[in-house]
Formats: sequence, structure tokens, C-alpha cells
Amino acid sequence: MAGKKKESLKPWMPVPYSDYIIRALKAQAEGIANPTQQKRVLSWWINVACGTYDMSFRPDSDRDTVFAEGRRFVGLQTVKLMKTTVEQKDDIE
Repeated sequence: MAGKKKESLKPWMPVPYSDYIIRALKAQAEGIANPTQQKRVLSWWINVACGTYDMSFRPDSDRDTVFAEGRRFVGLQTVKLMKTTVEQKDDIE
């Protein structure tokens, strides 16, 4: 990758995904994803799509920084909710 700018420096570009991720995400949406698909989609969402653990600062553009921070915010909210303890309920809101 020498000489190329890393794609993560362009937060407005589509993120990489595979056919597996597409199938797993569709299965997730339909409520039929198996445990492996669920874990892989969530990992892709947090680490790739949202760039949760990437630095959002872009030295050449404050607008790119803001865009990257918006994506990262969604990932941080996802992680926050996953770590939040709630009282067990059987109803769906």
C-alpha cells in the first residue's frame, strides 16, 4: 500500500464489504441470521462501517473530520448500548 492514501482518510467513500457481509446483513434484517453471521455483521458495523476505533481527525479537511466523527458517533452509540445493563423484559418496544 506504499504510495497510496489509505481509504479511511476519505470518510465519505463507501466502506469495503464482501458478499458474506451482504448476505449476513440481509439475514440479520430478516431475523434469521445465525450466531456467526450476527457476530460478523456487528463486528463489521462497529469496526469498518462506523470506524468506531479509528481516529476521526483528518488534517486536510475539517469537513472530512466532521463526517468521520459522525460515522464514529454511530459506532460509539452502538457499543455504549451493548455495554448498558437493563432490566430483563419480555416485551418489545
